Amino acid sequence: MAESIRFENVATSSIYVQVAEQIREKILNHSLASGQPLPPERALAEQFGVSRATVREALRHLQAQGLLAPRGRTSSMLAASPDTAVARFCEALTHVVKLQNVSLPELIELRIAIETAAYGRAARTPVAAHLDEARAALAIMADPEVSRPAFYQADVAFHIALVATAGNSALSLVMLAVKDSIHLHLDEAMRKRSFTKIRRQVTEEHAALLRAIERGNAKLAPALLRTHLEFYDT
Repeated sequence: MAESIRFENVATSSIYVQVAEQIREKILNHSLASGQPLPPERALAEQFGVSRATVREALRHLQAQGLLAPRGRTSSMLAASPDTAVARFCEALTHVVKLQNVSLPELIELRIAIETAAYGRAARTPVAAHLDEARAALAIMADPEVSRPAFYQADVAFHIALVATAGNSALSLVMLAVKDSIHLHLDEAMRKRSFTKIRRQVTEEHAALLRAIERGNAKLAPALLRTHLEFYDT
């Protein structure tokens, strides 16, 4: 099937950029499905009318963007999975946060905006499967024997699941990226507090958030969220 993918010849002055743009377009419009192999470098070079070195540079460019994944040392590239692209997106945003010295209050404000929008929608028509995921994460947090790392992992899973209950994939995607960035600061903030003292409080606040969504209270959930997140900045 990969051999049937056709690309247009490009001017030599465009070098690898136009090659990358054509391949990118095929991936983003799903002409190249996730996990589908590209034609071999030699075939690509012939289709584009460029050297194999130019094709190789274009492929490296797209791999760095998370749009291609290596199939093997001697095999052609694969169109990357959505999960791979999301991971690159999260990684890139985390680097930007570090470079720009974005503060914890700024990140919390962004997260409040994202989760408030999601919870308002979720309270009206929640996605049941993701509610179950949130309940499972909360059960881990409520376990008196839970370790600190497992607790924090469940904390993250809870918020991701609760945002996902809104059924908006764009909100879920941004939440994933913000989650990685905000943990740069939250990890440091949490180290200054006693895990034993805050574990119960955080668990109860999560339980209250979940109840608000389950009961369809679109006004209460955002208020609870703001109180919950602003605690970390005190």
